[in-house]
Amino acid sequence: MSERVQKVLARAGVGSRRAVERWIEERQVRVNGRVIEPGAPVDQGDQVQVRGRKYRVVMTQARRPRWLRYHKPEGQVSTRSDPEGRPTVFEHLPKLREGRGRWVSLGRLDVNTTGLMLFTDDGDIAHALTHPSAEIEREYAVRVRGPVDAETLARMQQGILLDDGEARFERIVDAGGQGANHWYHVVLREGRKHEVRRIWEAVGCQVARLTRVRFGPITLPRRLRAGRFEDLAPEEANWLNELAGHKTSGEDLGLEPLTGRRSGSKKRAAARSSHKRRVRGDAPGSRNKTPSGRTGSKQG
Repeated sequence: MSERVQKVLARAGVGSRRAVERWIEERQVRVNGRVIEPGAPVDQGDQVQVRGRKYRVVMTQARRPRWLRYHKPEGQVSTRSDPEGRPTVFEHLPKLREGRGRWVSLGRLDVNTTGLMLFTDDGDIAHALTHPSAEIEREYAVRVRGPVDAETLARMQQGILLDDGEARFERIVDAGGQGANHWYHVVLREGRKHEVRRIWEAVGCQVARLTRVRFGPITLPRRLRAGRFEDLAPEEANWLNELAGHKTSGEDLGLEPLTGRRSGSKKRAAARSSHKRRVRGDAPGSRNKTPSGRTGSKQG
């Protein structure tokens, strides 16, 4: 049973599928000591080195990924770190148990956009659900300034040419409003950078507020306050697992860290050495002493 190396690494939480592919292109991934190309297979017993960290490929019981729903507030960035020192969404997530990899987000929201973000500890699933071919619906609540006529709304559903290609909303629902501000709910099936804002700006409308309220079958509940997270209910997690085609029974190829194994061997070796010193009567860390108590050395 062999699988592509990026799939195994992403599933184990070493990094997102995109990050793993980038590391492979940068020649930072080796299998059995050899630098590999994207798509290279791995099998049980292979040794994989990723950016200096070593793993062994093992058969593991297919596990259920953990899922989080997070209500992103304005002012947080969706990256793991920020050169400007702004707070990140990852700083507000719980720590995963050892061996569970790391949190991977299903897409990003820009610093001024609020609302629903989903996280999982399975990078392979995250990649499957955010790939353009998945065509999973994203729904946003948008507040715009100024009136929008029916012709403009129709144009945004027919298609607007942006600098990176055509984009359109699947549906637009008038959600009401007062004065110069009006709310709409828009639905699209891809997640290009700033896509919602750019579509509105292309027709001359300024977005005053933007909140994601749904990703596929998962919605943002009113009870979840900004800056808080919660685990998805089992039925919600099952919906996402099924959408990604993920199996939760049987066996999969996984990873076993080799660094921990070496560390444990060193500790056992140190313990054996300490035991031998005690048997000889030596103090740990000391050299042989002369009868007068002065430190001496053996002479050949």
